[in-house]
This record gives sequence, C-alpha cells and structure tokens, in this order.
Amino acid sequence: MREELVRALLEVFESGQRGALATVVRTSGSTPQSPGARMLLRPDGVLLGTIGGGAVEEAVREALEACREGAEARLVVHELGYDLAMCCGGRMEVFVEPVASAPRLVLCGAGHVAHALAPLATAIGFEVTVVDEREELNTEARFPGLSRVLLDPVAHLKRTPLVPRDWLIIATHDHALDERVLEIALGQASRYVGMIGSRRKVYRLLERIASRRGVLALDRVYAPIGLALDAVGPEEIAVSIAAELVALRRGAESRHMRAVDDPRLRALLDEAAQRPERALAPGTRDG
Repeated sequence: MREELVRALLEVFESGQRGALATVVRTSGSTPQSPGARMLLRPDGVLLGTIGGGAVEEAVREALEACREGAEARLVVHELGYDLAMCCGGRMEVFVEPVASAPRLVLCGAGHVAHALAPLATAIGFEVTVVDEREELNTEARFPGLSRVLLDPVAHLKRTPLVPRDWLIIATHDHALDERVLEIALGQASRYVGMIGSRRKVYRLLERIASRRGVLALDRVYAPIGLALDAVGPEEIAVSIAAELVALRRGAESRHMRAVDDPRLRALLDEAAQRPERALAPGTRDG
C-alpha cells in the first residue's frame, strides 16, 4: 500500500491538479492506527490508504475534501470516545495538507517586462517558464536558473497544451502574435490568462477572436493585466502583475485593470460573435 500511495502522490503532482493528504502524527490510548499512517484523497475523489476507518476516518475525509477545495493545511484532533463515540477511546492527531505541484507561470515573451517579472514570480512561489524564439533575449544570463523554451509561443502551446496548474502571461513583441497566443489559450485549461496591452488593444483582439470563434468564455482572462497601481516602466508593471497573481491565489479583493468586466466590451463581443463576416484579419493595426 505504501508504494501505491507514493505512486498516487507522484501522479497528483504530475497532473497539475490538487489532492489532499492526511498523516497520523500523534496518538495516545487505544487507537485504530499508529503515527505514520496516511490517507490520500486524489483529485478525482478516490481515497487511498487508511487512518483506521470508522467515524474518525469519515471526519478526516471531510477535512481532506475541504483541503482539496482550497482550505489551508491544519491539524485535526479527535478524542475518539468523547468526540466520535468510538469504542477505542483514545486520542488521534492527524495533519491534513494540500497536495499539489507549484503553479507554473508560462511567460510568452522575453522582453523587458518578462525580465523584471520572472524573479518576482519565482520569489512568490511560481515555477517560471519563459517562451520566446529570440535567442538573443531568451538567455540563461537574462533568466538565470529558469526553464526556457526557444520556440515561437504558438508552436509551444500547440506542442505543450496548458493544464489547470498553469498561469499564462502574454507579453510578446507583436500584436498579431499576442492575438494568436490568446486565441489558443482560450481553448486550453490554464488557471489564468493575462495579456499586456491597452484597453483598445484588448477590445480589438478579442473582437477579432470572437468573430472567428463565437461567444468567448473570458472568466480566466485578465487584460489589461495587473492591478491598477498606475505603474510606469517595466519594473513597476512587473510589480502590478505579481500583485495580481498573489491576489488571485489568495482570493483577495483587489482592483484589477481587466477590460473584460466592462459591459460595453461584452456587448461588442456578443455582436462580433453573431456577425462573423465582420471579422478583421489577424494583425490588423488598432489604429
């Protein structure tokens, strides 16, 4: 069972999804399991392992489910007789913790903002991958110790689709490339899609995509990217983006710059989705 549990843990990490693990850390008196016993709740809701069965296992399962859904790690303590009416009558302390790989931040573009943002994102717990085919910019010297992919971002996303653990930032050197990356990302499963650019740019790119794809699901899209900090320059813009990532991970109320919350944009996109003949060619200038 221990080997099976280890394999299942590795599968959770590789999947990019979130599970939860319970470990018996301390017991006293008569208990159904001793310290070291573990139980894993996989992302699909299947339980592996046991901490003893009965009422205590059901109580810990509830804590595991809460943890899998986003609750923080915590210590669960039960007096088996007094709390759960179990015949054992002992005491168990069980540590319940989330099981998930670090979120991956895919930076499409290796320009000034990406250069400033990469170390900030690493410091706040992201596994950063920089994707840019320009060898003179996407270098070890500019992004030390980070994963780098020397490919066009479109080719990379087609080869390695985004999964739920992924957060995507679109900051390439070309509006047409931004548009193609955004369109691909809308059809994949990332947690977040952020794109640098003015509101006008966001409107025009999304209008073109809607005219080709129909109604768009934009709940994950944050464009313009970042919190409204009146940031100027690559370093300040990087701070506003990093702050947005933290706010979303922690569920904090914040003032985002995202234009997709604007009812006028929603109406514009709905109209574009109904009138595909009005599509603009990819790469058309914003004016």
